[in-house]
Amino acid sequence: MSDFNKDEYLNDLPDMDDLSGQAAPAAGADSAASAGSADKPAADTSAAQEASAADATAKSQDNGDAAAKCDADKSDKDGKDGDTLTPLGQAKKEAAEYLEALQRERAEFINFRNRAQKEQDRFRQHGIIDVLTALLPALDDIDRIREHSEMDDSFKAVANKIDKAFEKFGVEKFGEKGEDFDPTKHDAILHKPDPNAEKETVDTVVEAGYRIGDRVIRAARVVVASPQS
Repeated sequence: MSDFNKDEYLNDLPDMDDLSGQAAPAAGADSAASAGSADKPAADTSAAQEASAADATAKSQDNGDAAAKCDADKSDKDGKDGDTLTPLGQAKKEAAEYLEALQRERAEFINFRNRAQKEQDRFRQHGIIDVLTALLPALDDIDRIREHSEMDDSFKAVANKIDKAFEKFGVEKFGEKGEDFDPTKHDAILHKPDPNAEKETVDTVVEAGYRIGDRVIRAARVVVASPQS
């Protein structure tokens, strides 16, 4: 059995520096592989996001182009509609509108004028009625004087002027002896039987009646002769 030589044993062992150099590249390769495997999903995710963003941008651009095209078509249509009339046609259209407005204004003016005329006539009639009503007692006295006494020429002239003045304003005097009794214009203050009467007639006019047109201002107050039953 040979003797153990320590120096030879140590010389045969591999150098530690060589071992460390060989292990380092392996570790570096493993780290690179791990980093490459970790970066690959991130790269794939980033690529997918970029693709989605590109698709969204493309769709938005397509929608914008469609909206712009729609607006352009609408503008073209409006422009065509506005350009359908020639200058002469446009002038005729404006003339027709002005004529329609003028006719409407004329109709409104005519209606206003008619209403104003009616109001004026109504106020005028009310004024005449007020004056006539105030003079009725004097007119009744003139009628009694005419019936029961002689009137001189001067008094007759004044009475005639008064009658003509009322006729000028449309005032009509009614109520005479012998005419048929009409309850719409006669106010019977007394009915007396008359064997010769065939129907109710005016026997005596106490106060004459007055009217303007169809409007009775005062009914004639009369004594009525009635047939005997």
